[in-house]
Amino acid sequence: MALRFLVIALMTTFGLTENIEAVEQPFPFHPGEKLTFQVRWSFIPAGEAVLEILPIETLHGAKSYHFVMIAQTYPFIDIFYKVRDRVDAYTDKDMTHSVLYKKRKKGKTKRNVVVNFDWEKQQAQYSNFGKKRKPISILAGSFDPLSVFYAFRLHDRKKNPEIKAPVTDGKKCVMGKAKILKREEIKVASGTYDTYLVEPDLQHIGGVFEKSKDAKLKIWVTADKRRIPVKVKSQVRVGSFVAELISAEGIVPHGSILKR
Repeated sequence: MALRFLVIALMTTFGLTENIEAVEQPFPFHPGEKLTFQVRWSFIPAGEAVLEILPIETLHGAKSYHFVMIAQTYPFIDIFYKVRDRVDAYTDKDMTHSVLYKKRKKGKTKRNVVVNFDWEKQQAQYSNFGKKRKPISILAGSFDPLSVFYAFRLHDRKKNPEIKAPVTDGKKCVMGKAKILKREEIKVASGTYDTYLVEPDLQHIGGVFEKSKDAKLKIWVTADKRRIPVKVKSQVRVGSFVAELISAEGIVPHGSILKR
């Protein structure tokens, strides 16, 4: 259960970003970056989640970023609620829109989701195990729920206390919103960090968040130009969960941001 919360948190909260179309600026990440989180559910270690950037690929004739998120519960938790999730998301190399989105679940819940994007028609089409839904219209510059997290990292939060952008999962396209509450130093398993605390608007997030009265989701991201998530915390109807960064590999060196 806690792993599901982290997947939802990272794939929706960080999707609440400015529209980045036509913004020229350096990238705070590159292929090879790998962020690993441990997730606790009401103080019980529940599992781990990994965010990774794989090598640049050519998709539909264009070079694309390939982002991956993998989440799995520990063996003890598998007895109660097994999670084996993998999400693959592709964007154009300039990070202006999504190109392809895939989500596979092999635990208690099974899914094999693919979302194809047709930017000539400005549409997205959702399918699960090959069963297609009717294409939906999407807003210009829309991202899928995972790649939009990386789009978020392109922007300076000092200049934008409230941030927003279009996000689609192939079933609906919404304009998400989030607020930056404050700057604070926090300590997690991987170290002590200077961070910004971000709180998203949960009105478009379904599942347990939707059913929990006054549910809150908080994300701490580093205050440097890399904008790395280091902690996620929420209180919902079935308890609380906390995800903390336990290791970071292949990150851009501090103070050395790559140019496009």
